[in-house]
Amino acid sequence: MGDMEGVDTMQYEHDEQSKKAVVNRLSRAIGHLESVKQMVIDDEDCSKVLVQLSAVQSALKNTSKVILKDHIDHCIIEAVKENDDETIEELKKAIDKMI
Repeated sequence: MGDMEGVDTMQYEHDEQSKKAVVNRLSRAIGHLESVKQMVIDDEDCSKVLVQLSAVQSALKNTSKVILKDHIDHCIIEAVKENDDETIEELKKAIDKMI
């Protein structure tokens, strides 16, 4: 997020259903991460902690995919229609950081 501060790209609207779905996914991941934190505090088995951390990472990765798909379906299609090259370049940068 910090790398994109101050960048003046066009804003495209996201529907409430999409936002709610992403927020719900993030809330579940946060809750899961809190339980992993408690596992560490409780000195639970390291292997179990690692498995749960992997599950949290997977949840975040899947959330990123949902956001990316929504971004392409809405923001990028609009950016192409409006010849908004800057938004397309920002997508490329974001994808580079994701992979």
